[in-house]
This record gives sequence, C-alpha cells and structure tokens, in this order.
Amino acid sequence: MSNKDPAKLAVLIDADNASSSVIKELLEEVTKFGVATIKRAYGDWTTQNLVRWKDQLHRYAIQPMQQFAYTKGKNSTDSAFIIDAMDILYAGHVDGFCIVSSDSDFTRLATRLREAGKVVYGFGERKTPESFIAACDKFVFLEVLRKVDNQNASATVEDLPNLKDLLSHAINETSHDDGWAKLSAVGYFISKNNTSFDPRNYGFTKLSTLVRQQGYLECKEVPDSAGIVNHLHVKIRNNLHR
Repeated sequence: MSNKDPAKLAVLIDADNASSSVIKELLEEVTKFGVATIKRAYGDWTTQNLVRWKDQLHRYAIQPMQQFAYTKGKNSTDSAFIIDAMDILYAGHVDGFCIVSSDSDFTRLATRLREAGKVVYGFGERKTPESFIAACDKFVFLEVLRKVDNQNASATVEDLPNLKDLLSHAINETSHDDGWAKLSAVGYFISKNNTSFDPRNYGFTKLSTLVRQQGYLECKEVPDSAGIVNHLHVKIRNNLHR
C-alpha cells in the first residue's frame, strides 16, 4: 500500500452483540480510517433475535455469516468470528480490522491481529470491558454515533475518565519549559494512552473546540516557521502546569 492509498479494512460485526440501529453511522465512521473491502456480520440468522439486522444487510451490502447455536449457553458466533478473522489475516488482503462488539471475548483476537502488524479499530458500547478497549489501536463508543436531535448532535457518553485529569496530565507531559504544549501533541499523547478517547464522548466534535471550552486552560494560535499555518497551543492557567 502506498502512502496515497486508503487502508483496506475488514469490518467484522458481532450481530448477536451489536445493534443495527447505528450501522449507517458506523460505516461512515469507518471511512475515516480507510475503505471497507470486507463487510461481514455473524450470528444465527434463523432466529428472530436478528430480524432487525436483515434489512440493513441488504442496504449496506454486508455479508451475513451463518452460525448455528449448536450448544445452549455457548457462544459459537464468537468462535466463527475469530476463525474467519484469522483466515482474512492470513490471506493478506487487508491492512486492518474493524471489530464491532462489546464482548471481551475478542480481546485476544485484537491483540493477535496487532501482533501481526494490522491496525485494529474497535466499536462497542460504553459497557465494553476495558481489556478489549485497550487491546485496540482506537476504540469508538457507539453511543456517540447515535444522533439525538435535529441538529445532528451526538449523544455524550457516561462514566468516562475525568477530562481535566486527562488534559492536565497530557499537557504536563508534552509542554515546553514555558508550560505551552502543541495541541496535536496533547491529543496524540492522550489517544496513545487511552484508546477510547474521543472529543465526542464529552459532547464536542473536535479537540480544539473542547479545549477552548475548558476554563482552566489558556489557548493561543502559533504560526509555523513559514508563517502560513497556525497551530493551536494550550497551557494550564495560573502556572499550575508543574
């Protein structure tokens, strides 16, 4: 893959554990990371539990992967999902995976795919165990993909890490001696240490908008060496950065 080519992604959906109500927004989110060359949803399609998924499968060209529940209480869908993911990995036709589930059973799969050099994006609800979230390169909570009003605002996510603590720590770790830190460095530091961090979780579409709304932060724009592009810098007020 050249630097100009978008990443080829396999979107694998645990239909038994994910809602079909946000599939449109989810696939739009996937386009931020690359092109979905494989789209598959796993479940027992003979049951009524997945009836709401069926229209979405046709609408978005998602291939249903049938897996019968041979043993009561055992999740055979997870096993089929994992085996299929490994087959795709070994085929070598994709650059990364999008795993759509809130199930911790996919933690080891995400880790294995990353060990093989593939990028892994996770998509699940806030209830997703931290082990699975941490195993992904990036994790997106499905709650922020749900539209809540006519202005297309997204819902915020509950029970999140303290925002002030996250920002303050990142600024302290990335700032210069004068206390100012480049916002891009702050965002990178947070995302690498908290894979589920997303400004939308806190009700903001962009990190720059989020930091401008925090009263304990100062913001300023600094031009680059050519004086063409302005970069946003942030600092903790009242010299509390050290």
